[in-house]
Amino acid sequence: MITQQGPYRVGAEPTQTIIVTTATDIAGHRITSYLGIVRGIVVRATSFGQGFVGAFKSLAGGNIAEYVEVCETARHEAYVQMLQHAEQLGAHAVIAMRYDATEFAQGVTEVLAYGTAVRIAAS
Repeated sequence: MITQQGPYRVGAEPTQTIIVTTATDIAGHRITSYLGIVRGIVVRATSFGQGFVGAFKSLAGGNIAEYVEVCETARHEAYVQMLQHAEQLGAHAVIAMRYDATEFAQGVTEVLAYGTAVRIAAS
């Protein structure tokens, strides 16, 4: 089972038992079946402290670490949920993986990780 571990570290998402790619194929493998769309959805808002510090730092411009942390955490949580969904379907891989984000209230953002769950076999 895929679980969320410790504090999320900014950078590449580790591939565990399920291969994840933004491509529509996997080198050295053929797709044997398409299982459907899988997704993870997270709705996030900044904490009062993050919002206050972030708003103050935005006056000076540049990268705002407090907002980056919120975004990275939300993407990671959505990614983990997508992997769990794929695992429930018995997928070997997720192809055409993408992220999307929509702000639907001031300071509240939906982050979506999605792709196509597939079964694969070595070519």
